[in-house]
Amino acid sequence: MKMDFFRKKTVADFKETSENSGLKKNLRAFDLALLGIGSVVGTGVFVATGQGAMMAGPAVIISFIIAAVTSALCALTYAELSTMFPVSGSTYSYSYVAFGEIVAWIIGWNLMLTYLVSGAAVASGWSGTLVGMLNAYGIVLPEALTKSILAGGFIDLPAVLITCFITWLLYVGVSESAKVNNIIVGIKVFVILLFIFLGLTHIKPQNYIPFSPYGMGGIMSATAVIFFAYIGFDAVSTAAEETKNPKRDVPIGLLICLITVVILYIGVALALTGMIPFKSINVMNAIPDALSQIGINWGSTLVATGAVIGMISTLLVTLYGQVRIFMAMSRDGLLPKAFASINKKHGTPATCTLITGIVTCIIAGFFPLTVIIDLCNIGTLFAFIAVSAGIIVLRKTMPNVERKFRCPWVPIIPLFAIGFCLYITLSIPLVTWIRFVVWILVGVTVYFLYGAKHSRLNKNNAHVEE
Repeated sequence: MKMDFFRKKTVADFKETSENSGLKKNLRAFDLALLGIGSVVGTGVFVATGQGAMMAGPAVIISFIIAAVTSALCALTYAELSTMFPVSGSTYSYSYVAFGEIVAWIIGWNLMLTYLVSGAAVASGWSGTLVGMLNAYGIVLPEALTKSILAGGFIDLPAVLITCFITWLLYVGVSESAKVNNIIVGIKVFVILLFIFLGLTHIKPQNYIPFSPYGMGGIMSATAVIFFAYIGFDAVSTAAEETKNPKRDVPIGLLICLITVVILYIGVALALTGMIPFKSINVMNAIPDALSQIGINWGSTLVATGAVIGMISTLLVTLYGQVRIFMAMSRDGLLPKAFASINKKHGTPATCTLITGIVTCIIAGFFPLTVIIDLCNIGTLFAFIAVSAGIIVLRKTMPNVERKFRCPWVPIIPLFAIGFCLYITLSIPLVTWIRFVVWILVGVTVYFLYGAKHSRLNKNNAHVEE
């Protein structure tokens, strides 16, 4: 039998998968919007803003605008594809129908890296914020238990513990997780708005001079650092299969999320760099420490508490997305079938959830935040490129498939999205590219040794030939 590595899924395949998944369909547009906000507004605001400001100075505001424009273009393409194929798997699933199996596998393998390291980055950022808050109260935890080996400690224990808690929450059920997320997002948005208000009322214009001390190179380097936060848009689309009316709710949820995120991110960057000189920013505890530096200690305490609570929702949504990617690939036979088993009591993919939690604990506990974020950024950008290219291909190959939402100005918008993403990748360090290429090569090897033979489509084609 000749094996076709570019075999594609059909609309009928997606419909059958969705109807027989066993997953509970409890989510609405508001839940999806808050899932996205919970994911995107997290470590990117509380930690990566400070890192970006150190690279670009006050011009980190422009970095956020570039990232926001790129994400807005990509969100439009996600909205169309999620109404065409309302199933778990997001970019992986869309690539399966647009480009074929081997491309889908590479995208899915890439998404595994993206979500796992993104979850670890959030856990690590949460740990740094927690340690900073405890230090303000005179509680100093030993470095051996709060830093990874490569950062001079032994294990980042707070990051491991919060990951274990979120893993348990996802194991219990997505509806319960969404309720917790909605509460946390409300707290998080409140403290961010409070910070923006306090910051804008204490701006010193001289802090914006020089506005761009490191030029366009610094702006783009900062953009590459903060971009990992925008994986939340992909996470929203992974929830399509557990949504009551995905063809309506997913596009609405994505657009609400996008508008909210752009306002909050630019507001925080404007306030942070205007309050204090950018060189005075404490990278691991940027927002609370900035308030402390201008003497608003009560605000610093409140925002730090909100940040510690708020980043929990970011971790929750990130791990949720990874679990659904694992499950989708397993159902297609590209990973062991046990990964897709659904817990009858809770209606959740139990095995996938536990594996995701364990791997994230290892990465968060033993690798420093800077290494984690660089790996995540490149994965997010390539996921966005795949979705944007998929829109162009599917408009040609599947023109008659129902689209409840249509991305405007195709192919112009998808091509702009691809161009922006490729431009941002130019600012990613060479060592990160090397790690990424090695990861892809390992993935291709795994596909040919296991996935290609066990693929559900391969087995179906074999039956047809017989």
